[in-house]
Amino acid sequence: MMSESQQLLRVRDLKLYFRTSMGPVQAVDGVDLDLDYTQAMVILGESGCGKTSLAKAILRLLPRNVDSYTGEVYLDGTELMGMDDEEFRHNVRWAQMSLVPQAAMNALNPVLKVGDQVAEPMMVHAGVKKATALLQARDMFRRVGVPVDFMSRYAFELSGGMRQRVAIAMSLVTAPSLIVLDEPTSALDVLTQANIFNVLKRLKQELEVSFILITHDIATSSELADRVAVMYAGQIVEVSDASRFFEEPLHPYSKMLMASVPRLRATQEPEFITGQPPSLLNPPMGCRFADRCPSRFDKCSEEPPTAGQHRVQVKCWLYE
Repeated sequence: MMSESQQLLRVRDLKLYFRTSMGPVQAVDGVDLDLDYTQAMVILGESGCGKTSLAKAILRLLPRNVDSYTGEVYLDGTELMGMDDEEFRHNVRWAQMSLVPQAAMNALNPVLKVGDQVAEPMMVHAGVKKATALLQARDMFRRVGVPVDFMSRYAFELSGGMRQRVAIAMSLVTAPSLIVLDEPTSALDVLTQANIFNVLKRLKQELEVSFILITHDIATSSELADRVAVMYAGQIVEVSDASRFFEEPLHPYSKMLMASVPRLRATQEPEFITGQPPSLLNPPMGCRFADRCPSRFDKCSEEPPTAGQHRVQVKCWLYE
């Protein structure tokens, strides 16, 4: 079993519920995760399963309608949940871990030059002068493959792929140890997606940074992943090394996700998962995938245990 000294991120029983007029939405419900240094973890799952909410919970980017936010989050051995918001905002977010949000390429300020935007986190969180921050921004532009003379341009003057690279440069400029990327290639064409993932693979080695990649795109994410976590209805149902997962997924939901991916030279058509995920307002008792599961049996009406060793874990009665 991996020692805690090897762990960059350790998450235990993390819960994030949102308050609504119909009751609390259990967006993240008892999540456990471990991430090593210089490792990339891909979190897979259908839209609405809680992946983005998990990213917000880890980074403490919480909306006003939070009903409950509990659990343990350790980054590089430091417990984060006990920090007050000001300390977390100043010393952790952007300084030690940063976010590339959904549609990040559309989130750039249209009236500021992109070089100034990439330099800003250095000025705010590292306390350096603008000239020094711009030098660091130049280095990040080179590393992500954006011409340095683009620093004087505005976001609307760049292509979608270049804007995405700028957003990645912004997340890297303060030299954090962890970057969370939420659907970083969802609005890009296939070739640009491949180029972005090649950049991320290279940066992981050059800068010794860890990634959490949140996506529903199984095919492209497999290029970056060292570890895979599968999320369903607010819970993690399987965690595994990527090499094993993409060859032999264990949880019935994981198997059906993999069967839904189109493959070249495949003799069978992709299979589709019938039905809809349960409402997170009132999730069912027992296994939350049971109503859609072809392997369902009587015991699935009870809450399934998480079975397996550290490297492979699956939340399913089939592996009790």
